[in-house]
Amino acid sequence: MTIRVVLADDQQLIRTALRMVIADIEDLEVVGEAANGDEAVTLAGQLAPDVVVMDIRMPGTDGIEATRRITAGPGASKIIMLTTFDDDDYVYGALRAGASGFLVKDMALDDIIGAVRVVAAGDALIAPSVTRRLIQDITARPEQAHKRRELTAITGREREVLTLVGTGLSNTEIAEQLFISVATAKTYLTRLLSKLDARDRVQLVIIAYEAGLVSVNR
Repeated sequence: MTIRVVLADDQQLIRTALRMVIADIEDLEVVGEAANGDEAVTLAGQLAPDVVVMDIRMPGTDGIEATRRITAGPGASKIIMLTTFDDDDYVYGALRAGASGFLVKDMALDDIIGAVRVVAAGDALIAPSVTRRLIQDITARPEQAHKRRELTAITGREREVLTLVGTGLSNTEIAEQLFISVATAKTYLTRLLSKLDARDRVQLVIIAYEAGLVSVNR
């Protein structure tokens, strides 16, 4: 099955480089390119790609607003944010808007391709370093300081899994930590997504913080 991709970035050089790499990958296909957020929203509606690789900072409608619009409807395309990250203050907003992960513009091309596949498969790509930045962004928001999400619908074991998800561990790492199979770890993730009405793993990270299961110093 071919993964259909739209590239959204105001820098043509970035789009061209990604398109050239993807052109040599059998299971990936670039079906459209956008130079700004409005174009990305339009293409996502017209082409229904599996994944949109979206720059955060674009003139006019930025990547966060475009992501919010694209993910608002059922069966929406998955969004991977493309960012310089180290100098980007929009991580939390992008994840809240519906992004399923992040790519750094100078990361290895193989990692970019892998990320597209991971997100297309329905998972979210959120490395521990991204998790830490996410929690730091939440902590910096005054309106979040007094809120504490109550988790009454999950079991003790599910709470353990949610805590590990919140620290950025993969399914394999969670399985190793809890001495369970990877398949069982995936089952717990599926249950958590359903019980907590979460879209993906990224939202589970946010919930874990809001419930006090992880902290910025963890």
